[in-house]
Amino acid sequence: MIEITEFEVELVVRVILSFVLGGVVGLEREVSLKPAGLRTHILVGLGSTLLTILSLHAFPGAEPSRVAASVIVGIGFLGAGTILKSEDKVIGLTTAASLWVVSSVGVAIGAGFYVLAVIVAVMSFLVLKLDIFERTAG
Repeated sequence: MIEITEFEVELVVRVILSFVLGGVVGLEREVSLKPAGLRTHILVGLGSTLLTILSLHAFPGAEPSRVAASVIVGIGFLGAGTILKSEDKVIGLTTAASLWVVSSVGVAIGAGFYVLAVIVAVMSFLVLKLDIFERTAG
């Protein structure tokens, strides 16, 4: 019989939380028909969480902050692919920012900062959803 440790359960909880929070932000982008939607945000959050967990626990003696820094830089390249410039307008910038935030939420979850991750994900969702943050023309 396979014995599951308390530590392993905590790691699974981290991954599930990352899935949920990435999905919350990604759902708003999906419903708004933006370039990166539900699946992309979930995958960014999951990948960031996994890489952070691995950096903290799989490589003893390694500097875990290097992975977090690399995740954030790497997401910059992914986000840049969502930004499109037409003659008079730039689109995709908010989606790129939401991917960056979701990767940060994933890093926070991977490092065990659950409350902070939940608060940032909820705040991000509100910023994306509430009209008071929308730029008005004129």
